Parts: sequence; structure tokens; C-alpha cells
Amino acid sequence: MSTEDKIKEALESIREAIQMDGGDVEFVAYNEDTKTVYVALQGSCIGCPASVLTLKMGVERAIKQQVPEVEHVEAY
Repeated sequence: MSTEDKIKEALESIREAIQMDGGDVEFVAYNEDTKTVYVALQGSCIGCPASVLTLKMGVERAIKQQVPEVEHVEAY
């Protein structure tokens, strides 16, 4: 399984929790050189003050747990 596939799988594992709050997250890209994942927050996540927490404490933690080669997750 490719790194991108593992990242997408990790996002699927948390998608339901994000959608329960009216938001969503979409995989945009993975930069293997910088070990950075880029995601787009959608729905009610856009402009939400808690979206930074969602990104860092939810999305980043889930991805790093399941895909240890990832070092950073950034909003696109």
C-alpha cells in the first residue's frame, strides 16, 4: 500500500467524527521530500475558530499514528 493510500485510509477513519460537526476533510497531496500532507477542510470547518485544533489534534494525530513517515499536516 502506498503512503498516499495509507493517508487516505487514516482520513477515512476520522471522517465520520468530523462530519458529525458539519465539516469534512479532503486529501490534497503528499510531499514525500518534506514528509508533509496537505488537506482541505470543508463544510463548517471553513472559518471555524476550532479548525486549527481539528487539524492538529484530530487530523494530524490520526495520520501520524497510522502513517509514521508523515511529519507534518497542513491545511491547503
